[in-house]
Amino acid sequence: MTRKKIFISSVQNEFQQERRMIADYIRQDALLSIYFEPFLFEELPAQDKSAQEAYLEQAAHSDVYLLLMGEQYGYQDAAGISPTEREYDIATANHAYRIAFIKDVSRRDDKEEAFKSRIDKAVIRHTFRSYEELQSGVYASLVEYMLSRQLLRQGPFDASIHPEARIDDLDKDKIRWFVGVAREVRQFPLTYSEDNISQILHSLHLITEDGKVKNAALLLFAKDVQKWFVSATIKCAHFYGTKMTKPIASMQIYGGTVFEQVDMAVSFVMSRIDQRVGERIHSNQVDVTPELPAQAVREAIVNAVVHRDYTSTGSVQVMLFKDRLEIWNPGKLPQGMTIDKLRNLHSSRPVNPTLANPVYLTGYIEQMGTGTTDIIELCEKSGLRTPEFHQDEDFLIRIWRPENAGASLSTDHQTAHETDHQTAHEIDHMSEPIKRLIIAIKGDTKTREEIMNIMQLNHRENFRLTYLIPALETGYIAMLYPDNPRHKGQAYYLTQKGLDVLKTE
Repeated sequence: MTRKKIFISSVQNEFQQERRMIADYIRQDALLSIYFEPFLFEELPAQDKSAQEAYLEQAAHSDVYLLLMGEQYGYQDAAGISPTEREYDIATANHAYRIAFIKDVSRRDDKEEAFKSRIDKAVIRHTFRSYEELQSGVYASLVEYMLSRQLLRQGPFDASIHPEARIDDLDKDKIRWFVGVAREVRQFPLTYSEDNISQILHSLHLITEDGKVKNAALLLFAKDVQKWFVSATIKCAHFYGTKMTKPIASMQIYGGTVFEQVDMAVSFVMSRIDQRVGERIHSNQVDVTPELPAQAVREAIVNAVVHRDYTSTGSVQVMLFKDRLEIWNPGKLPQGMTIDKLRNLHSSRPVNPTLANPVYLTGYIEQMGTGTTDIIELCEKSGLRTPEFHQDEDFLIRIWRPENAGASLSTDHQTAHETDHQTAHEIDHMSEPIKRLIIAIKGDTKTREEIMNIMQLNHRENFRLTYLIPALETGYIAMLYPDNPRHKGQAYYLTQKGLDVLKTE
């Protein structure tokens, strides 16, 4: 289990002793030390960035923000804002759990009083007069946090009951979609009807006998997933070079159910990498091979979504660089699992088993327990360097791109101008069916049936010959499973060429 980071914030010289004593107390307490790791800025080693950047970065990535307030407002920057208030603002923006402890003092700086007024309106605060009262209040508040986040429970997060959710908070259409796909892909035994919803959810262990909803049900089928879990998102970014530097070529944050997030994140990656067009393999279809195997990309992203720590305020991050693809998730390997074991066949130990099973039933996971070995095999078969796995604060999967990958991505203005001119020329000579198909798919990944419904078309063979094949042959769209055109979960997305056309519409 990943320990939650507590950012202890205060004017340092006013609460120097209390800061140290609280940090030591948390680290030594038999219960709190299991679940929390306190952070003190004065413990941060020297590094190549400003003090302000360093402490704000730590505040932004903390799970709990613990504020001590007293007489002093403290040092003020050029805008007249103290480091403590800056830390509070960034912790708030990143949805950290905030706890405020206000010392009972006879006077307070004017700015500290104004800051306290902000705290009074936004955060449940506690008053203390001595360190003993502070320590008792911290303990009670952290236990309350653990209960509210269901850290003090038996069983994993996804199998825990959500205290407020009801079956009515689940989307019937999303459940209907799941049943249809699961019946086709894994021969799921139940059929869908509104009267059958409870039985379906029971069979997946997503609700209790008395109808209480588990967290996994919300992640899979909620009408608004982020209403319940604000950080249950995937952040995708495409960088021009090999480092996380600006300008960024493209950035998206995807919400929705775990299925929707995976589809959109895979589409984000596959539409921004090179597609090699080979020989015609059928009378009306050409071989289009992406530089990265689509199934490896999908497996890596699904791995991050299924195995992440959903009690963390962090999100899954998918970052495409010129030389590599990196997928980060806030979480730790299951107990007993090591990086070396991931490189070989191993037993399935999903961090969120109740969530993993429905994902498997829809074919998003090919086999339980083979995801990492499949990623390695798929990449090596494609002639790529062996993927890497790393465990630090987060878990990382790194997939290497071919050596000449990303060569077409340039910040040069003239190159961009020439590309725009070429795109405009191609649009002028593009068939109307391809234009309509591009507009129907947009930035999503869609099945043939979904596209036909949007375009209000009924004749499958006419759609294939008039729309689908011409768009594939000209490289405006690509298949999610190019190695298996008849895959039951086959879907289509816009390549970068198709996305360029979409921008002009």
